Amino acid sequence: MICTSLQHKSLEEIFGILQDPYVEMAEIRLDLCDLSDNDIEELFSSADKPLIATCRSTEKEADEALRRLEIAVQSGARYADLEVEAPVRISQRLRKICREYGVGLIRSWHDFDGTPDAATLEMYFERCLRYGADIVKIVTTCRSDADAERILALYRHPDRRGRLIAFGMGEAGRDSRIECLRKGAPFSYAALSAEEATAPGQWRVDQMHKAVYGDARTFFRNSLEMPASKSFAQRAILAAALADGTSHLRGYTPCEDSEAAIAVAKALGAKVRRGRTLTITGIGAGKGCLDLKQVQVGNSGLLARLCIPLFSALNGGDVLLDGGEQLRSRPLESASDIMASFGVMLHPVNPRGDKQIHLPLRLQGALMPGNADIPGRGGSQLISGLLMALPLLDKTSKVFVTDPRSIPYMFITSDVLASFGIKIGSEMEGDEALLEDGDWSACSGITFRIPGNRCYKAAELDIEGDWSAAAAFLVAGAVFGSAQVQGLSSRSLQADLAICDILLDAGASVASSEDGDDICVCKGPLEGFEADLNHAPDLFPVVAVLAAFCEGETRLKGVRRLLGKECNRADAISEMLSQMGVPVSVEGDEMTIRGENYCSRILNGRLLKGGNFSSNHDHRMVMALKIASLGAAERIVIDDTACVAKSFPDFMEMFD
Repeated sequence: MICTSLQHKSLEEIFGILQDPYVEMAEIRLDLCDLSDNDIEELFSSADKPLIATCRSTEKEADEALRRLEIAVQSGARYADLEVEAPVRISQRLRKICREYGVGLIRSWHDFDGTPDAATLEMYFERCLRYGADIVKIVTTCRSDADAERILALYRHPDRRGRLIAFGMGEAGRDSRIECLRKGAPFSYAALSAEEATAPGQWRVDQMHKAVYGDARTFFRNSLEMPASKSFAQRAILAAALADGTSHLRGYTPCEDSEAAIAVAKALGAKVRRGRTLTITGIGAGKGCLDLKQVQVGNSGLLARLCIPLFSALNGGDVLLDGGEQLRSRPLESASDIMASFGVMLHPVNPRGDKQIHLPLRLQGALMPGNADIPGRGGSQLISGLLMALPLLDKTSKVFVTDPRSIPYMFITSDVLASFGIKIGSEMEGDEALLEDGDWSACSGITFRIPGNRCYKAAELDIEGDWSAAAAFLVAGAVFGSAQVQGLSSRSLQADLAICDILLDAGASVASSEDGDDICVCKGPLEGFEADLNHAPDLFPVVAVLAAFCEGETRLKGVRRLLGKECNRADAISEMLSQMGVPVSVEGDEMTIRGENYCSRILNGRLLKGGNFSSNHDHRMVMALKIASLGAAERIVIDDTACVAKSFPDFMEMFD
């Protein structure tokens, strides 16, 4: 990335400069800009792009410099830059506050007289690390090509990629300001104009942008309206169909899976009037109120798993459940054992001779209330179906879910049911402190208490925007420019809201509007990260593409959750990345991806490889491939993009 150094600017001027697409991030010279304390707070708390707070000072001025840096750190600076020669008490204080606020600390050393020998350069590098540097910045004055070669030789250790910024000042060091990006520097520095250069030999930002990026693709998109969450829509459509009275579901946008839910609602006998607001008059459902012979769920795995318990409760006799060709190939993990706990037998019409069952299958026996321990490793969808069906029975039930996965989706179900008058109690087991912080991986079990003899009541409900859809655009913005999406809730229960934390961990800049409904992501210096996607498996494809552009190693947990999706996503993602030239490996439940930042890929001729790719008829893989195409050297041709209509029919048009 290219960081533009700003000096002698007012707050208004800085905000104006940050609107320039050439300005990817900025260094704010607090020692040279006339900014009040309130100005500093407003700037660092409001700017969408990553900012570095720098305040050079003499020892006499050190306390005032520290005070201004502290305001910037507390207000949202991405990095704080402190000279390695700063007094120890200043160094310790800034290091502590940077750790407290999660701000990267740059320890820098400048030689304005020349470039010392290699041993001296190594000494200063080690000193910066010893004094708390997350990033070491070594800048010397180059008077010859040999000086430039010596300063760049600091990159000879591969483990310094992403952690070292080393280049030379002066005309002899001019090219080193770009060469350092080739060797793995997270960013380099440029000036707005020749007159505003902070050091000799500094490039103008527009010149450096052209030299680094050339004709490489960018992605700058605002006001992208996200479709309705099909996770919310499908649950709400079924609940409205079961309810007594007429419900209004606002904010609906059609996709194949949600349309399949409408078809099931009509099969139940509900009346549906379409539009941006779905109007559904329900059947006032009760136990054994139906006598259907067959139910068709399209290619929606969620809908199939919701319908298994529901129709076992609603139907007076046995019923055949069937789906589309793609869904028939997906195993219904643990479904047979779970349903047997409630008195229902699942009989595949076409047994395959293995332990897994597939559609079409016959549901035999009426759902019975009771208490059961059921495994959660296979996912949340069938459990959500039980939460919807068991209230229709005549007694209270208690379900204990062991080793739960996709936990947020169970609570989406509970939240939707509450809107329709069904209150379900729940209690989580695990590390209480971590659970309070929203760390779902700390949950070892969940008990649901489900009252019986309940009737669904008509509701007025707003369907949330889809975080799964938004994730693709937010990743594109984080790597290639910026993206602003609308129609989301930052307070959502959707698991894929986790994309915001993932992007922050990777180093992107993430901001939300005051009401939390608009999310803006801007590119930042990206580095490898770790993420547990057991509870958000739909993020895996686009997060894997993000990892390909993050410097260093990324580890993603949750590979086993990918095996029963629209395709074997674990294999599909591995094949996609390997074909693109990205090192990837899978061991057990973890995928490891070796990435390289976008600037380095461009300068080293290591953009992703293009060619013909298979989406494996998986809508999430289509989105991932399209995002990857922005960073590919050749065109990426996808064999099937029509499958994206399963969740986001307008994706291709919006992306293009």
